[in-house]
Amino acid sequence: MSGPIGALFGRGIGGLPPATPLDFAALRLPPSPNTCLAAPPGGHAQAHITVPPLPVDAATAWPALRALGDGLPRVFRYGEWPERRQAQWVARTPLMNYPDIVTAELVPGPAGAGLFLYSRSLFGWSDLGVNRRRVEAWLAALEAALRRR
Repeated sequence: MSGPIGALFGRGIGGLPPATPLDFAALRLPPSPNTCLAAPPGGHAQAHITVPPLPVDAATAWPALRALGDGLPRVFRYGEWPERRQAQWVARTPLMNYPDIVTAELVPGPAGAGLFLYSRSLFGWSDLGVNRRRVEAWLAALEAALRRR
């Protein structure tokens, strides 16, 4: 089953089209409030959250970034492009099983890696702040993982 019905009734990444990398430079956020974008300083004009440079370079941060969704309930790896240092996950909502897509990418920077982190709902208009809370939680988890390394 594919399309919207398959996406709703699928498990994990089931029912979703194949993952494709996201071009953050070309990204235009939708008018709906059901997204949250975190970006490095000056990284995106529509960013909701500015992420200071990470305390390590992109190559060092990549393993921690890849592991962000591991072990989280209802979160499944969707796609990965190591050459871009970009990974995607599907996060399914508990009640309705809606698939949200989370995309993260590391970019080189002079003071440490820059991070893009984008969480978006595929269905509906409002998410009641779920995507912003997810981005904030994942940012905190990455910061903690980098401190432990």
